[in-house]
Amino acid sequence: MAGQFLKALKLDGPGVTLRANEQEPLVAPIGPVAMKGTTDASTELISSPQRLAVDVRNVSLTFETADGKVDALSNVSLQIGDGEFVSFIGPSGCGKTTMLRVIADLQQPTSGTLLVNGMSAEQARLERRYGYVFQAPALFPWRTIEKNIKLPLEIMGFSDSEQRQRAARYLALVNLTGFERKFPWQLSGGMQQRVSIARALSFDPELLLMDEPFGALDEIVRDHLNEQLLQLWDKTGKTVLFVTHSIPEAVFLSTKIVVMSPRPGRIIDIIDCNFPRTRTLEIRETPEFLKIAQRVRVGLRAGHSYDE
Repeated sequence: MAGQFLKALKLDGPGVTLRANEQEPLVAPIGPVAMKGTTDASTELISSPQRLAVDVRNVSLTFETADGKVDALSNVSLQIGDGEFVSFIGPSGCGKTTMLRVIADLQQPTSGTLLVNGMSAEQARLERRYGYVFQAPALFPWRTIEKNIKLPLEIMGFSDSEQRQRAARYLALVNLTGFERKFPWQLSGGMQQRVSIARALSFDPELLLMDEPFGALDEIVRDHLNEQLLQLWDKTGKTVLFVTHSIPEAVFLSTKIVVMSPRPGRIIDIIDCNFPRTRTLEIRETPEFLKIAQRVRVGLRAGHSYDE
C-alpha cells in the first residue's frame, strides 16, 4: 500500500527526487459531484454556473485480462461542483475505486472525456491538483509522523522551513499536535488515517480523493472520524470524492450521493443531501436522513436488477 502511495503521484514531474531508501509510493487524491437524481442519472448533467471540479462525460473503461475483457465502467457521466462532498456507493467491484483512479489519471478510460478543474486528468496529476487517501494509511514505518507528512513536500521541493510549518499546520487540523515524533506503529488505526489525510492535504491540493478510508475501523472510531472529516471539509473548503460501502456514512457526510450498479459500473441515481454543513451524528435519527437512506437502498436494489 505504501507503494501505491508513491505511484499515485506518478513521479514524472520536473525536479522530482527521492532518497535511495525511499523509492516507494506516495499520495495524490480528488474531488466531488453535483447532479440531479434520476433513474437515468448517467445521462443527465447539471446545468449550473457553479465552477466544476470534475466533469465526466460518457466514460467507459474495459480491462484486457488473460480471461478476456472486463467492463469496469459503462457510459458514466457526472458533474462535480467545486467545494462539494460527494460519496460513491455501490456493491463491491462496481467501479467506485476505478472511477477515482480514472479521475486521478492512474488509469485511462477506454472512451469518453474527463476534465479536472478545466484541464485534462493528466495535467491535473502533473500539477498535483489532488490528494489521495487510500483504504490503508500507507505510512512509512521508519519515518516519524512528521516526516511522513513531509514526504510529498520533500518530493515537490519545498524548503525545510515550509515543510515544518505545513506539517505542524495539518497535524493541528487533524488534532494530532504532539505526535510529531511518534512512529506509525505507535498510533491507533484511526490516528494513522488522520495522518494520511494530513499528508494528502499538506501540499494544499484542490481536490481530495478518499477511497473507503474508514472501512476497516470499528463503528465508534468511524463515527468520530466522520465528524472530524466534516469539520475538516468545512474548514478547508476542499472538493471531496469519497468511496464507501456504508449507507449511513454516505448520507451523513455528503452533499451528493452517487449510487452505482454492479459491474459494469453505471450511475443508478444521484441524490442531494441538503443538510447543514455543520451537522452532528444525531441527524441520523431524523426523518429527512432516513428518507435519503431509504432512497439509496432502493437505488442499490435497482442496480442489482441488471443481473436478473
